[in-house]
Order: sequence, then structure tokens, then C-alpha cells
Amino acid sequence: MEKEAVLTGLGYVPNEALIAQMGKIEKNTNGYGKILKHILDLHTHLRVNDSFVALSNTKDYFKIKVEVKSPELEQEAHKKIKHFSEKFKIDMEKLQSKNTYYIKGFNHQ
Repeated sequence: MEKEAVLTGLGYVPNEALIAQMGKIEKNTNGYGKILKHILDLHTHLRVNDSFVALSNTKDYFKIKVEVKSPELEQEAHKKIKHFSEKFKIDMEKLQSKNTYYIKGFNHQ
């Protein structure tokens, strides 16, 4: 899948800087090609929970942001993220102080 299509699917307007960042994310994410479609599907599923997948500003990974105000919708978003991680064997890092996850890549184990 082309970098421009991924950016558009995540709601970005592609430009040179974002395309370069996508290249870094691709190199840094284990099994990138294998999980990319699932990342875009997760983004679509999370939008109803005021949550989304985005490019991280601080690390070369995709990140998942849970920004929902309702405790019920927040819990539902976290369940979707957990299901995504377990079903597709995705290694993620949850930030302790935030409702943010980094998508590290495919976990072979």
C-alpha cells in the first residue's frame, strides 16, 4: 500500500515530511506490511469511540489515541485495542500516564 494512501486513510493530507515519516515508521515497525491493513481497520473502528490511529510526533511508530470523554466509551475503545493486539499478534506499548499506545509491530511468538 502506498504511503500516500495510508496517510489519507488516517486523515492526513500527504506531503513530503509525512511521507518521509511514514518511511521511518515502516522501517521501525516489525512486520509493517503484514499489519498495515489491520491498523487502518482499527482506525475506522475506533472513530466511533472518539479515538484514532495517528503518526507519533515523538517516536517512529503509529500511535493510538483514546480521547473519549465517556467512561463507557473509553472502556469500549480499550477493549477494541486489546482485541486488535491479541487477534493480530501486535506488540504495543501503553504509556502509563496517557491513553496512548505505540504500535511496535507484529509479534511472532
